[in-house]
Parts: sequence; C-alpha cells; structure tokens
Amino acid sequence: MESFWTELKLMQGVLAAFALSGAIGWERERVNRSAGLRTHMLVGMSAALFVVLAETLILSFGDRDNGVRFDMIGLFGAVVSGISFLGAGAIFSDRGQKATGLTTAAGLLATAGVGVACGLHLYVLATGATLLFLFTLAVVRRLAEGEDDSAAEDQD
Repeated sequence: MESFWTELKLMQGVLAAFALSGAIGWERERVNRSAGLRTHMLVGMSAALFVVLAETLILSFGDRDNGVRFDMIGLFGAVVSGISFLGAGAIFSDRGQKATGLTTAAGLLATAGVGVACGLHLYVLATGATLLFLFTLAVVRRLAEGEDDSAAEDQD
C-alpha cells in the first residue's frame, strides 16, 4: 500500500504538467495553430514523466551499486533533443518566403521545460514560466500585430 501512495505522490508532477501544458496548448488551439491543446499536453506530461521516472530510478537503485550511474543532465538533454526534433517538423520554409512554425516549435520546447519543472516538483517555477509563456504568446502577439497594422496603414 505504501507503493500506491508513493506513486500517487509522484503523479502530482504529471498532473501539474497536464494542467500547465494544457493552458499553453489551449492558447495555441484558440488561434488555430497546428500544435494545439493535445500536443502541448502530451509534450508537457511526457517531459514530467521522464523526470519522475529518472528520479525514481535514482532513489531506487542509486545506493545499491556504485557502478550504476544516473545523469539527470543527460536526461534533460534527451528531452530537449526529442522535443527539438518534434519542433523541427513543425517548421516550414518556402524558398524565398518567410519561415513558419517557429513559434510552434518554440512553444513545444517551452512546454517541455514546464513539464520538466513539474517533474522536479518545482510548481511555482513551472507556473511562473507558464504565465510568462502565455503572456508572450497572447499579449506580445497582439502588440506585434498592432505594430504590423500601423505599419500597413503608413504604407497605404
């Protein structure tokens, strides 16, 4: 029964990633981007789960054998590499045209970072970062679009 409660406590990080990643995904879904709610939630929860599993391995097997080595920095690198590969697929470029999908790729990477923070049970950091990401995606986008509108008016 102790294992059940231990695993339930570990699940907190994944649940927090579910909620915070969902907030980022909801904003992307709201503006009809290719990577929306479900994609961001899966990225955030997966990142949190990998961190929780790594932490569990360290706690379970770290003291048993000096030959067993755990590298959390390597885990972070693997998460970043995997998400970057996913994000690269979201970036499209037409020859001579403006590249698209860069914000989607960056949003997926940001979501993975939130997931990692949740997996480490750094909920205040994860929440603060999520709020900053949402501010960047929503408010800064509107400000930038407003500048584009005024520049277009100047050209007319």
